[in-house]
This record gives sequence, C-alpha cells and structure tokens, in this order.
Amino acid sequence: MMRRVAILLLSLFCGFCLRAQQPADGAYVALDSLALNYLGAIQMESVETKQGECDYLIGSVRDSLLRQHLAVTLFKYYKDAPVMGDEAVAIHIHDKWFATGKTVFPGEFEGLDAQMFCNLNRNSLLGMDAPVLAARKHCGGRMSVPVPGATTLIWFYDTACSKCKVESKVLPGVLEKAVDFPVTLVAFYTGQSRKEWREFRRAFKVNSPNVKLLHCWDPEVESDYLRLYGVVSTPKMYMVAPEGSIIGRRLEVESLQSLLPVAKQIDEMFKVSKQ
Repeated sequence: MMRRVAILLLSLFCGFCLRAQQPADGAYVALDSLALNYLGAIQMESVETKQGECDYLIGSVRDSLLRQHLAVTLFKYYKDAPVMGDEAVAIHIHDKWFATGKTVFPGEFEGLDAQMFCNLNRNSLLGMDAPVLAARKHCGGRMSVPVPGATTLIWFYDTACSKCKVESKVLPGVLEKAVDFPVTLVAFYTGQSRKEWREFRRAFKVNSPNVKLLHCWDPEVESDYLRLYGVVSTPKMYMVAPEGSIIGRRLEVESLQSLLPVAKQIDEMFKVSKQ
C-alpha cells in the first residue's frame, strides 16, 4: 500500500513537471520531500528491500532531469545513512544507475566523489567477511586483524586526532562497564611516529578481565587497510563476529553500547556451534 501511494503521487508530480517543460527549483524541493518521507517510512526494512524500493522509485521517473535528481537524492541519503549498514543501498544505487550510464551525476567532481565513497566502503559492509589485515605488533612481530575466532573490536585511531583523544578517554570506561563476555580490542594506530605510539600505549589501558587489548600498526600501509576499511579519517570502529563477519561499522561509543548485547548472543552461538 505504501509503495502504491508513493508511486501514484510521484507519477502525478512528474506529470505536472513534464507539462511545465522544465522542472523548477520548487519542483525539486517537493520531489525531495516526497522521496525522503517515503524513505523514512521504510527505514526499518531490510537493505535488500530498500534497494528494491529505490530501484522502483528511480525507474518510475521517465523525465531524465527528474530521474537524475531523484537518483542523486537517494544516493546522498544512503551515503550518510541514519541506519548502520544502509551504505550498501548507496553503493547499489551507484552501481546500477550511475556506473551503468542510466543516469549521471550533475558534475564530474560529484561523480568522482561518489565513486571514491563506493570504492572505500564496498569491502567492509555490514554482514560481509571482514578483510583480513597483516599488521605489525609493537614488539616487531605480525598479527592478523581481526583476530580469528574472537569477537574483535577494531579501533583505527591517530594520536594527532582530537576526536580520537576524546574517544580514548571514554572507550575504556564503556568497555569495563558494559562488556561481560570475551572481546578483543585491537587498537590500530594509523600514524607514523613510533615515539607517540609508545606513549599512547603506556597511557591507554582497559581494566577488564573480559577485554583483551592488542596494539598494532602498519606504517607502510602494506595491508591496504585505508582502502579495505575506508580509513580516510579517524577514529573508525568496526566490530567483527568470531566467524569473521562484520556486525558493526561506523561505530560511535553510544552505538557500540547498544550493539554489545547482540554481539554477546552471536559469541554464545559461535561457541555452541564449535562444541
């Protein structure tokens, strides 16, 4: 019913714009309002459903300018998705409608920016197998990230990042209070200063028997973590289930707290499956 109403209104709206020959700015505002209200109504649906609905909406618009505008609006909405994991919808829209030439971005820079976003996020979407990184430990050895068979929280940070400094003060307390099952925290330093990294390791502690803290870095970027995990800025936080799938991305401290009960259930199911 919801889709039929949306498509009916969209058809009437587009018909009016076509009779006007050239869509005015006000027409675009009205179209955006209609589309965004509909996206809000389906916010709790699955990613696959949202992808299908976006395809249906874009495909229902025959006027090329309106189709372009609607496709760009939907892409931008899901690029900065309010629901974790919905970035996959933006990548789907890009691949199906823009990469194929069915429509285009208004400017070259906008198109390149969209392509970069997709390239930096398509390898670390929710539910995907987490890319495996070979990182260096502070003692000179190597380690695998995420840690196989463990619920792993990967925290990419830089000692020169102001937001990272704030998060480094808050994160240990949250983990100490909220984690009641085994979690491995991998603090992945993205900087280049061995001295600053050493000072950070000395100060950053998590006093919980349930949290195993591991430090690593990759100063030569040999693991390609920048692209595989989209680390164009810090902090970046991911949670990976014991079997290796991504169950949390773009995590803030608040969203991490809400995810922990789900992660605990997944951890318990993984242990049962191993018995």
